[in-house]
Amino acid sequence: MLDPVSKLYWEDFVPGAVTAYGPRLVTRAEIVAFATEFDPQPFHLDEEAGRASMFGGLCASGWHSCCLLMRMAADGILLNSSSMGAPGVDEVRWQAPVRPGDALTMRATVLETRPSNTRPELGFVTFKFELYNAAGACAMTLTAPLMFGRRTPGGTAT
Repeated sequence: MLDPVSKLYWEDFVPGAVTAYGPRLVTRAEIVAFATEFDPQPFHLDEEAGRASMFGGLCASGWHSCCLLMRMAADGILLNSSSMGAPGVDEVRWQAPVRPGDALTMRATVLETRPSNTRPELGFVTFKFELYNAAGACAMTLTAPLMFGRRTPGGTAT
């Protein structure tokens, strides 16, 4: 666990490092509320429609899963770092439905680090984020390069 006083910089991320966060309980009410507002497909709103779908039951929108992952990443890593956002997402894969009552954990793996070629004050850390339910099934993966401030602009990694 990280010291709550510490702040992570680009230099602190090492390829191959894995951290885990959670669990985060997902409720029926939040699945339906998110779907009502942003993704009102029937299988996200109604148990019967969910059972009649290929999902076999009510399930969260994939976009809701992305938001849950983002919150876990923010709480676990980003709010205790020199995070400067991200230029985009390389890949998102929804692999299993997220259901009411699921207790999700997030695993963050550092795939690569590299300094910026044009901005010496920042570097990129490419993460693979994975969301797992309590049964150990991977619900989604997301791979993205995130930007972090450097402790020593233009310096080398430690």
